[in-house]
Amino acid sequence: MSKFLGKIHYWLFDKIAWFESLEQEIIDWGKGKSDLSMLQWEKEAIEKFGAPVGRVALEDVIDTSNIHGWLQDKINRAELRQAFIITKVIDSPNGENYKEDLKNIYKSQGTEAGAKHKGEYALETPDEIFNVINNYILEGMPCDRVNEVSENTKDVFSWFATTCLHTQYWNQVQGNVSNFYALREEWTRAFVEALSEEYAYEVKDENGHRLNTIYRK
Repeated sequence: MSKFLGKIHYWLFDKIAWFESLEQEIIDWGKGKSDLSMLQWEKEAIEKFGAPVGRVALEDVIDTSNIHGWLQDKINRAELRQAFIITKVIDSPNGENYKEDLKNIYKSQGTEAGAKHKGEYALETPDEIFNVINNYILEGMPCDRVNEVSENTKDVFSWFATTCLHTQYWNQVQGNVSNFYALREEWTRAFVEALSEEYAYEVKDENGHRLNTIYRK
């Protein structure tokens, strides 16, 4: 490990890699649809926002003179590429029909990730599940601290974001950020169900906030 890099930097880089893997799954799926210009959209996304980092060693690619800025830049680019590609799919003539396909991609990856960690943690309380989820989902930089806990008991853990970090990216590509949340909810629900049969996940609107809840069944 580089003397300039800590565990938190590798942890965040892994989250970026996970997000990019979702992007690639969407692209691979879209290339199989004759009515989608996925090759063109992929090329355009890279031209506009830069190429994915890919599966490389962090210490081989990061700018150690600007660690925070480099990681933030990779988050920005990954979010923009994915928002751009998803928006292109949804805005296509068959976009409404393809929403279910996109949800299934997210669900499939959520199930795979949750199953990978099944039995790895004690999971005695629902907040422990949230901590595992947080090893995957991108919610800005750790210093952003956008998630605020609403309830934390032995049976219920709920939280909401004090601000939406994703709207800026979706607005930039003329997309609707509600599509992002709909897809991420599918991933999270599938992840929780695959991780433990004892818990479930739901989202509801509360005073204008998306209240996320993991609860014991």
